[in-house]
Amino acid sequence: MPNGKPAGVRCVELDETNRCRLFGRPERPAFCAGLQPSVEMCGTDPSVETTRARAMAYLTWLERATR
Repeated sequence: MPNGKPAGVRCVELDETNRCRLFGRPERPAFCAGLQPSVEMCGTDPSVETTRARAMAYLTWLERATR
C-alpha cells in the first residue's frame, strides 16, 4: 500500500488464504519484512477457526496499540 496500511484495514497484498503476495519479493515493504511472527500473531493451526479468531484479536489489539 503506497502510503502505508492504516490500522484495521486489510492489506491489499493478502490473497484469499491471507498469505502475502509479496513475501520473498524485493518490493515487500521493509516493515513487513522485519516483522517477526509469533504464535499469538499467527496461531498454531490455521485450520482451526478459534485459533484464527484469537490471532485476529491479537493483531487488532497490536494495531490499535501501535497507532
